[in-house]
Amino acid sequence: MKIIVDAMGGDNAPLEIIKGTMLAVDEFGIDETLLLGDENVINSCVKENNITLNNTKVINCTQVIDNCDDAKVVLRGKPDSSMAVGFKLLNDGEGDAFVSAGNTGAITVGATLITKRIKGVKRPAIASVMPSTSKPFVLMDCGANAECKSEYLYQFGLLGSIYMQNIFGVPNPTVALANNGTEETKGTPTVKEAYNLMKSAPYNFIGNIEGRQIPFGDADVVVADGFTGNLILKTYEGVAKALMQGIKNAFYKNTLSKLSYLGVRSGINDMKTQFDYKEYGGAVMLGVRKPVIKAHGSADARCFKNAIKQAVMFLQTDLIDKIEKELQSEE
Repeated sequence: MKIIVDAMGGDNAPLEIIKGTMLAVDEFGIDETLLLGDENVINSCVKENNITLNNTKVINCTQVIDNCDDAKVVLRGKPDSSMAVGFKLLNDGEGDAFVSAGNTGAITVGATLITKRIKGVKRPAIASVMPSTSKPFVLMDCGANAECKSEYLYQFGLLGSIYMQNIFGVPNPTVALANNGTEETKGTPTVKEAYNLMKSAPYNFIGNIEGRQIPFGDADVVVADGFTGNLILKTYEGVAKALMQGIKNAFYKNTLSKLSYLGVRSGINDMKTQFDYKEYGGAVMLGVRKPVIKAHGSADARCFKNAIKQAVMFLQTDLIDKIEKELQSEE
């Protein structure tokens, strides 16, 4: 198992990326990691922080794709960037999976046009594992396809269902369509068309789901176009942070409230862990021929380690082969 890592992508690169990669190597038994980026910067970071690079090879790249770059720069303009080189190595079979916390648009373009789609996939989608009050669920698409046809949404439900079955062991995942109401007649023309297609789908479609139902885990797979899904994702994360900050402020208000916190600290810590996005590390590109993982841009070491964990689970479950076989049976 060989994992390709973009050491220069993300807000906390390269230190947290390197630390997270080493945590993953130790915990998941990875045979080798290819750490891509400016060799001098990486080696200086390793030396300054007393990090030991186990089972790791550093590959020098002279360019970096940042968040201000146009997404297609991964194809032209910065061919020696850590991200562009990562996709080339993945495509050439020099590694089994690619993990980056870098520019989402560039990752989407690289995954779609360099790694390329699985045969039968209409549009790859960014699938984010999300916490809820009851269980994890997957939200897709989270930004790869701002506008979608109804058949794309139909297929997102299939891809998400296969993912939940194999990665989380859910035997018959429930699939819901994000909408502004639960009624079949609600939504845009595209959403209404998708609803009609999904009613006869081979997966467990349970109808529309409203935004307020999502945090309670009412569905294992929530399907949306990339624009809507990205709004749901970022609103979800923002509300979770605001809620935890509000709880903290309430308990730090005075001496009595600080004392009362001691009695509920364990429960609050459990809730904080339950809704911590770092537990899942990032999102996966579902529908491309090899595992591509988009780690959170603000990933710290633990978060990036868990992003690599998703790549490991992809490989251990042979998920892409399962998707290919499912799509063949759909033809």
